[in-house]
Amino acid sequence: GNGDKQLSLEVGDAVYIQEVCEGKGVFPASFVHLREVIIEKRGNEEVVISAEMPLVKEMTTTLREWGIRLVKNKTSLFKLVFLYCIFLHALCLLLSCTSPFTCCTFLFSVLLLDQVVRDENGNIMDPERASVISLFRAHEEATAKINERIKEEQSNIQTDHSGISARIQSSPTHSLYVFVRNFVCRIGEDSELFMSLYDPIKQAIISENYLVRWGSKGFPKEIDMLNNLKVVFTDLGNKDLSREKIFLICQIVRVGRMDLKETNSKKCTQGLRRPFGVAVMDISDIIKGKTECDEEKQFFIPFFPVVAENDFLHTLLNKATALRGDSGGQGLWVTMKALVGDIVQIRKEYPHLVDRSTVVARKLGFPEIIMPGDVRNDIYITLQGGDFDKYNKTTQKNVEVIMWVCDEEGKNSICLGAGDKTVSEYRSVIYYQVKQPRWMETFKVAVPLEEMCKVHLRFMFRHRSSQESKDKSEKNFAMAFVRLMKDDGTVLQDGLHDLVVFKGDSKRMEDVHSYLSLPSTRHHHSDPHKVAVLSRSSSSVSGGGGLSVSSRDSFSISSLVCSTKLTQNVGLLGLLKWRTRPELLRDNLEKLKIIDGEEVVKFLQDTLDALFNIMMEHSQTDDYDILVFDALIYIIGLIADRKFQHFNTVLEAYIKQHFSATLAYKKLMSVLKRYLDVSSRGEQCEPILRTLKALEYIFKFIDIVVSLLGIINRTVITMGREHALISKVVACMTAILSQMDDRHYATYIETFTGTTDLVDFLMESFLLFKDLIGKHVYSSDWMAMIMVQNRVFLRAINTYADTMNQKFLNNNDFEVQLWNNYFHLAVAFITQESLQLQHFSPTKRNKILAKYGDMRRLIGFAIRDMWYKLGSHKICFIPGMVGPILEMTLIPEEELRRATIPIFFDMITCEHAHSGNFHKFENEIILKLDHEVEGGGGDERYILLDCAAEKPTLRPQVQHFVSLVKGLLTRLLDYRTVMSDDSRNNRMSCTVNLLNFYKDINREGMYIRYLYKLRDLHLEGENYTEAAYTLLLHSRLLKWSDEMCSPQFEFHGSQTQRQLKETLYDTIIDYFDKGKMWEEAITLCKELAEQYENEIFDYELLSKRLEKQAKFYENIMKILRPKPDYFAVGYYGQGYPPFLRNKVFIHRGKEYERREDFQNQLMSQFPSAVRLNTTTIPGDDIRNSPLQYIQCFTVQPVLEIPPRLKNKPVPDQIINFYKSNYVQRFHYSRPVRKGPVDPNNEFASMWIERTTFTTVYKLPGILRWFETTLSPLENAIETMESTNEKILTMINQYQADWSLPINPLSMLLNGIVDPAVMGGFAKYEKAFFTEEYTQQHPEDRDKLLRLKDLIAWQIPLLGGGIKLHGKRVTDDLRPFHDRMEECFKQLKKKVEKEYGVRELPDLDERKSTRPRSMLRSIRQSIISISSLQGSECGTPTKPYADRYSSIFTCADK
Repeated sequence: GNGDKQLSLEVGDAVYIQEVCEGKGVFPASFVHLREVIIEKRGNEEVVISAEMPLVKEMTTTLREWGIRLVKNKTSLFKLVFLYCIFLHALCLLLSCTSPFTCCTFLFSVLLLDQVVRDENGNIMDPERASVISLFRAHEEATAKINERIKEEQSNIQTDHSGISARIQSSPTHSLYVFVRNFVCRIGEDSELFMSLYDPIKQAIISENYLVRWGSKGFPKEIDMLNNLKVVFTDLGNKDLSREKIFLICQIVRVGRMDLKETNSKKCTQGLRRPFGVAVMDISDIIKGKTECDEEKQFFIPFFPVVAENDFLHTLLNKATALRGDSGGQGLWVTMKALVGDIVQIRKEYPHLVDRSTVVARKLGFPEIIMPGDVRNDIYITLQGGDFDKYNKTTQKNVEVIMWVCDEEGKNSICLGAGDKTVSEYRSVIYYQVKQPRWMETFKVAVPLEEMCKVHLRFMFRHRSSQESKDKSEKNFAMAFVRLMKDDGTVLQDGLHDLVVFKGDSKRMEDVHSYLSLPSTRHHHSDPHKVAVLSRSSSSVSGGGGLSVSSRDSFSISSLVCSTKLTQNVGLLGLLKWRTRPELLRDNLEKLKIIDGEEVVKFLQDTLDALFNIMMEHSQTDDYDILVFDALIYIIGLIADRKFQHFNTVLEAYIKQHFSATLAYKKLMSVLKRYLDVSSRGEQCEPILRTLKALEYIFKFIDIVVSLLGIINRTVITMGREHALISKVVACMTAILSQMDDRHYATYIETFTGTTDLVDFLMESFLLFKDLIGKHVYSSDWMAMIMVQNRVFLRAINTYADTMNQKFLNNNDFEVQLWNNYFHLAVAFITQESLQLQHFSPTKRNKILAKYGDMRRLIGFAIRDMWYKLGSHKICFIPGMVGPILEMTLIPEEELRRATIPIFFDMITCEHAHSGNFHKFENEIILKLDHEVEGGGGDERYILLDCAAEKPTLRPQVQHFVSLVKGLLTRLLDYRTVMSDDSRNNRMSCTVNLLNFYKDINREGMYIRYLYKLRDLHLEGENYTEAAYTLLLHSRLLKWSDEMCSPQFEFHGSQTQRQLKETLYDTIIDYFDKGKMWEEAITLCKELAEQYENEIFDYELLSKRLEKQAKFYENIMKILRPKPDYFAVGYYGQGYPPFLRNKVFIHRGKEYERREDFQNQLMSQFPSAVRLNTTTIPGDDIRNSPLQYIQCFTVQPVLEIPPRLKNKPVPDQIINFYKSNYVQRFHYSRPVRKGPVDPNNEFASMWIERTTFTTVYKLPGILRWFETTLSPLENAIETMESTNEKILTMINQYQADWSLPINPLSMLLNGIVDPAVMGGFAKYEKAFFTEEYTQQHPEDRDKLLRLKDLIAWQIPLLGGGIKLHGKRVTDDLRPFHDRMEECFKQLKKKVEKEYGVRELPDLDERKSTRPRSMLRSIRQSIISISSLQGSECGTPTKPYADRYSSIFTCADK
């Protein structure tokens, strides 16, 4: 409804129901869905909040806001469906997403809404509680995730160039789930299955082994593991997925006899580990996400056996990955699935696959992203190979390597593979009689951290016999060892180690004291500085305890340390223990920047402690300050790296809980100021980029140090908006300001000892704020960040404004430029796009108001207060501040307008008191209003309040000014509305309205501005003639003189009025030439020729001009110029804008343009308009309709021969031009019948009704159309014609249909004969039927007669209507009829006395079945004799003749 007591609701809106009624209530119960709510008290208000899930609530709000936006923007059905499909797709992603909040952020991006940032738990971050920096970082991370997701969506879930699914690639960590279903292989003995991931290109295993011990009977050795052999290979990164190929491999080791062919197993040595074969499968497509895997789908991995003894398992792997042979059905059956995330994630998200019993096989090495809580101390040892001499044996040895992890007591643990128990020793695979075995077997050594310094690895080499009896007698024939930690405290380096092989007594080789002092590797063995060295004369080792080096044997291993507690870097260890070798401190600090990031983050807290201790223990000197600062920057930069990003929390925790070097801020600040100073001077400062990236954490170490504020300001100014780090620096600056309270501000202001420094700082701050507000460094959808910045800036601005009031308002201290900067900043703040609530959806608007309030009001009121404090200084800001204040008042916020518009009238008063007028103010506001409205400011509700009541002397001038501004604003709003319209004609019309307005108020600059806008519109449509006439108006403002042009006449390349006018004439002549208006071009050529010949005497230019002029004459005579048609177009109905509504225009068509084409083009501009197919004038029902109606028909131009051509023999080529140019009157003629029809000659009774239109200007002109004119007298004639037509039509209707109700006829007749109306023509008598009017308008004699005739004819029409009314009236209306009849008698007596008697035929004699005939004959009867003149006599001879002169002329007979 439309009443006051109503609720405007949409589906989904929430209503707080306070009462439920049993009977009749406001809402039907079936339409109401009750929801749980939470009622919070906020002051005296109760706030009702839905209790549903935050994510659901957020999605609901988003959908509603999106729907409102689509409806508001009138989105097409196709686009609506398309966007809905996008939404559904995004919603599906959300529902299936493992991180719904990330998907939700992405969804908001798809729907073009603001970013909603969340904390690590998925809760929306509250700007009130979150720090500025954390809010900024959240926006950065959200943007990065959105960009990643957009990339993924753009790839349409297809693989990119590397073959990796975009969804998988978007995650930093990946895993592979494998379930061993069965192992089918004819072995006959126990076996060990070592499963791992393998890169065949690099021929390297990339994961730990998963060990499955398989029994000889075809089942797992531990029967409990049946159907539970599950493993997850974790820690894989995107680099791993980018490998060209990845295989799942299984190395199969048989455990039993030396040779399977041996039949007497009792005599055979048992428990030997022998190579049996491999199984391989290419899983590249699975692990990269190209192939979707159902965890129930089983894959078969074929088996490839060892054929010869020198078929090392790793060699067989290389062959098998390239082969596609038949495995005879032997192999592994597995199911597998690629999982996204690390082990913690996948246990949460895939609990049906991965539980606590699932074995975890980690990557060999650290993952791409290291998690802070990931504590590891794993050392992977790979037996590479060896070369062993047979010595006294006849055949090569069957070498077995046995490894122990030994401390001084010789005990510890070894793990052969994930899922297996630790063992005390490791025994290698045995290759039968191979001199150079290549094992390539990897196992893990698990050593407690505290024992690392004591532990070493010992390798024993033993020949193994196939016969048990012989094997028992075999002893270890050699040994090797290696320490896990070096003397300098670093752990064993990763890579290949060529160990020294020692020989000696078996017991001696087991004694740790006999070899620990010896060099363990050949590198150390050849080191001359080692204490224990080989003697030159023999292979015995000095100090070797009876051991000697075996020069004919060699053995190598490789190691890989994955430890978060041990380092392999001497420099890092030296830094951590800097006090032991202080002379190396500078060197170690410099080396820190080249240490691998993995090593540094492992010891993050220890490294930070060391750096701050160095700084504190050297507090009296700055020797190490820069080095320590740079080291801190390097570490913080590491944390920003994607690989170590999760160490942010570790760093934050360190700052909050462990950082204790409270005096370090002085030294940090000193270095930071030094860097910023160098950078702000524009000098090269290489560390500044890294410093700015790390500024957030540097500030956290420094805490709030407001003395940095000026330096930060200058850094932002120097840096420029395009710098990659600008947003980080601005966020840091905002963070400083946000944490400053009144005390901080006061303290900082007091640090400025001189007035000049303080003024410089304030001006610098104002300019900086204005720049940052005008061009945000953040993305426009970072609404929370932008609003927080605005709130912080607003507080700073108001605080600085208080300082200005206190220190710079008095006459002696007044700083004009400072106050000017303040006002411009404040207006820029209030007008910034991010605060214009009227452009936002209701949801977004309410959120902003609830969280931040309307900051525009706050600073608007501050501007008002500051203005009124200026006192006598106000004149300094007129007219400079007129534009900014205007821009502020145009914001559609009523309270703000009421508070600030009075400033204008204060300016008027101020300037008038100073200068005696307010011309500067008026000129400026007209100029600025034009620019502001064109830019989108202002609306129909903008009203300039008349505040001059207290100044009676100014009141007339102010009222005139207000009226002027209202008129201009109306035209500007019309202009702005149509500028986005497809109709170029509408744009031209509004442009002409504006330029005429500016001409009328004598604003030449603005007038010229819109002339050129109109010219450009004409050129777009190739209307060269109209473009020429438009520029001609500019040229007429110029004189043929050498005076300098005024500023508004400035033209490129011209300085004097003569030069500009000549340039314009050249352009205009060119346009006239293109439009084939050579007559006009000749006129201008003659004017130029006069100047060249008689003023500047430039005969060369004269000759060129005359040549061009001659060409135009030739064109007139030789080139055919098609005559354009002219069309009358009427725009009827209230649906049109005011400049078109109920007006008629004459349009000049283009060459060969047909009426049908013109009409179709016209209708396309107004697709909702109804086309009128008649040419008669529409009645009031159409004129007052809310719809749009268009009437279009062809009219004929009336030739007006120029006086110089009259009565002369003029060639047709010349006279034809004037038949369709320089025309202002147009005819439309239609045939009508009068009198009885002669059946032998129909033309004898044919008359022509001719309507004449007169335009306000001749055509062609500055437009291709002009409005038709209508004088007051013509309007009176048209109104009387319309009234008489209405009476006649109604009489005809009631004659034809006696069932019609009598009321409409009663109202029509009574409204005319009522004495108060007197037929409606009493006003015409006073206006036109006077001696004074007749003398002033002698040309209107015929029109006056026409009006009198129409008045006279109204009497018989009224008489006929009243007679008909008397026959139809009921008894209860008889008194009303009698009174009406009495009034008519008085009216008839008066009219017949003044204007004569007219008579109609007796209506009763007319048959009601012939309404059209009767209507026509009566119409013919009321035609005045004065109109019945010759065929041309009735044609008006004056330019302002009838707009609609309906006259009859005889047809030629």
